Amino acid sequence: MLADQGRFRASLFLIELGISMEFTSRHFSCNGQTIHTKIVGPEDAPVMLMLHGFPEYWAAWTKVAEKLTDTFRLVLPDQRGFNLSSKPAKREAYETKHLVADMLSLTGQISPNAPVILCGHDWGASVAYAFAMRHSDRVSKLIIANGVHPMCFQKSLLAGGPQTDASQYMNVLRAEGSEDQLARDDYRPLLNMFEKFSAAPWLDDALKDTYREAWSQKGALSAMLNWYRGSPMVVPDTGTPPQPFPITSDMEAKYRISMPHLLLWVQQDVALLFEAREDLPKFCNDLHVVETKDASHWILHEKPEWVAGQIRKFLSEK
Repeated sequence: MLADQGRFRASLFLIELGISMEFTSRHFSCNGQTIHTKIVGPEDAPVMLMLHGFPEYWAAWTKVAEKLTDTFRLVLPDQRGFNLSSKPAKREAYETKHLVADMLSLTGQISPNAPVILCGHDWGASVAYAFAMRHSDRVSKLIIANGVHPMCFQKSLLAGGPQTDASQYMNVLRAEGSEDQLARDDYRPLLNMFEKFSAAPWLDDALKDTYREAWSQKGALSAMLNWYRGSPMVVPDTGTPPQPFPITSDMEAKYRISMPHLLLWVQQDVALLFEAREDLPKFCNDLHVVETKDASHWILHEKPEWVAGQIRKFLSEK
């Protein structure tokens, strides 16, 4: 019944976007959780795992995936807490180690004999970075769109400057009772988050309905917010004096990205600022950064052709 529901919703979503892909819908047992996953592309093609962020779900990568189905086996999961995947109640269940373990189990089942190409956006980027650090043998290439390395991000937050100010929303989302606030007026405050970080002309009424349905799944909203509550990231209040966060050689070794790494960076992103990626080269063996001026935090929706094109170029050169 749940699988049928997922297939029906996916079909409606793709029809609304004018996309004719046929996804396979599967539920995997991963790390004690059920992870709902959409899969498309040739079975013998290299596997590309595409991780969504907040407040989205598997469909965040759909328009990009449409451009890559001829070459790759694309795997788009609902990460734990989102949409049709498991939603454990305790905030400790959303610590990074558990989120990474989910994806390690998933990749082991989908691509047991070969490493995967790993993509992440927003919170999906955080999981992708952590996965790449801890399980480098399971990742052939790392692709990040609008995401930041955790050590670089923490340093920028403690600096007490523009990134600290831009990230105050994280403390709002962590607050007790934020679920009730975000669900008001048929999730109007949560929908407004898309437009808070940029204009969102792509977010039409039909697409809003698909988000409302995902957020309305039992326990989903609290589970989604527990990603913020379970994170160790410290976000000082605006006006807090700067705190030093020196990047040491031990940190560079521990949190290293050893595989080729593409960062797609959007200059109009008001949630993640340049200072949050300033120290990234210190952590990477093989970093490639491509920037664009005319997009925002929601680049997967705004410029899917550009994102897919940059991914293809990077992978063909590497």
